[in-house]
Amino acid sequence: MVNYGMSNIRNFCIIAHVDHGKSTLADRLLELTGAVEKRKMQEQFLDMMELERERGITIKLQPVRMKYKSGDIEYILNLIDTPGHVDFTYEVSRSLAAVEGAILLVDATQGVQAQTLANLYLAQKQGLVIIPVINKVDLPNARIQETEEEIFNLTGEDDILKVSAKTGEEVAKILEEIIKKVPSPNIDEGPSVGGLRALIFDSSFDAYKGVIAYVRVFGGTVKSGDKFHLLAAKEKGEIIEVGYFSPQLEKSTQVNNGEIGYIATGIKIPGLVRVGDTIAAESVQPLAGYREPLPVVFASFFPENSEQFDELKDALEKLKLTDASLVFEPESSPALGRGFRLGFLGLLHIEIISERLKREFGLGLIISSPTVEYEVFLKNGQQRKIRSAVQLPDPSSMEKIKEPISRLDIITPLTYMGAVMKLTAELRSQYQQTDYLTKEVVRLVYLVPLSEIITDFYDRLKSVSSGYASMSYEPIGYEEADLVRLDILVAEEKIEPFSRIIPRHQAESVGRAMVSKLKDVIPPQLFAVALQAGVGGKIIARETIKARRKDVTGYLYGGDITRKKKLLEKQKRGKERMRETGRVNIPQKVFLEMLKK
Repeated sequence: MVNYGMSNIRNFCIIAHVDHGKSTLADRLLELTGAVEKRKMQEQFLDMMELERERGITIKLQPVRMKYKSGDIEYILNLIDTPGHVDFTYEVSRSLAAVEGAILLVDATQGVQAQTLANLYLAQKQGLVIIPVINKVDLPNARIQETEEEIFNLTGEDDILKVSAKTGEEVAKILEEIIKKVPSPNIDEGPSVGGLRALIFDSSFDAYKGVIAYVRVFGGTVKSGDKFHLLAAKEKGEIIEVGYFSPQLEKSTQVNNGEIGYIATGIKIPGLVRVGDTIAAESVQPLAGYREPLPVVFASFFPENSEQFDELKDALEKLKLTDASLVFEPESSPALGRGFRLGFLGLLHIEIISERLKREFGLGLIISSPTVEYEVFLKNGQQRKIRSAVQLPDPSSMEKIKEPISRLDIITPLTYMGAVMKLTAELRSQYQQTDYLTKEVVRLVYLVPLSEIITDFYDRLKSVSSGYASMSYEPIGYEEADLVRLDILVAEEKIEPFSRIIPRHQAESVGRAMVSKLKDVIPPQLFAVALQAGVGGKIIARETIKARRKDVTGYLYGGDITRKKKLLEKQKRGKERMRETGRVNIPQKVFLEMLKK
């Protein structure tokens, strides 16, 4: 096996907004370097999940090692293909810590979008070399000049490559730019020269090899049979196998300093091998890991079949291995049984995880309405963090409540600026600033409570801007707010899964809407059922489901009218007794229906 010198290695990633052509560009690079045989080539090659291909989006980062000859010198190019959606920014940040350069890809028909900005800032913070590339220049509606102007205003770069990832036009120039501009890995000069230090940026699980850690080696060389230490987990072991991503796992004798590869640890407990940990020889200092991802949206997952609780637990533990940003804790509900409270990075993240649980593990799920984490300050000086309305203490014991605030960036064509501003005015938003990226494209910045944008704001933004506007958001702290707990009572019994924390001024309108919808979805009973919405013991909205009527006089034929009256009176008394003692069994499909907008 050829041992490549450090100067011949280039580590880089592709960053872009959703749908700007990252996966297609990765396909062309794989073809150009011969990393994948032509007969095996397929579209979105690095999107390994069926779900990624179906939706046309990248969800998981994917590393691949390519060989490329420039002149007489052969280079090793390690590419990490990253996701573009705002919910998977954490995946992007992990990729950036393992590379020295980034291709900033921008769609010529759409120009710079909100997530382009967010990913660019992440890469600049990491000190990476940025290579701007304009993609889709072959399309008739390409706005090449305007896109160039937008990129120049952002990066100051005027040497911008123009390519078509679909046709392959000018793509080879990107490889030459990478070799020319991206620096080779730094030779480790710390106290551990000669000792292994490798940063884990992702992992997967194999029944035979245990946890497979995806690593970037920052010092020393790693070989199978070597003893290793996980510095954060304080776990020891012996390396079973090492190798590279081609892009499938390809066994090798060793992985050298500066390279990206995998280490099969043999550890069978997924939680021990954590993203951001350092695999090292005993004597070395750990590398700076990643910042822990902070979940911003929470939802409860309950198995439709209550006997599948353990299966759901196992499935979540396996998903946690490939998705370090997922957090979960057990909880139980009187209505839905045992389940888990999960923390996510956004709504798409919820959608992807629930879809993977259904497809990969065959689990039927009931999912609660998404909420955010609130800070509650009690009169006795205590402070609590709560993630659901059920946990909110009695109002009389609370001094104040704070909710998470996020900075919202919206990029929109000037034509739609009025409609976008009108939409944000419907939220509890604070306007911050307006920047003109070009004469035609504007960036709007607001401070908005996170709870306002995690439900359907993205869909509404796309709707008012005919799909042209884009957004990204970043949580920035907490702010005091006038919030209340809205409870829903069915037949005077509080149904906890329907409880919500909302602004006081919205309580009445939201309460009316909820009881009105419940009236349509709860099946009629043999007695009249009262549906009520209440805040702190005060009823603010009410609907009634009429009793299902049974014809008790149907079998009578003729005779005195008093016979009919007696039977009807008896039925009426029975219904009154049932209303006093009867309980309404709410079917699971009602809970599912109420979660839909």
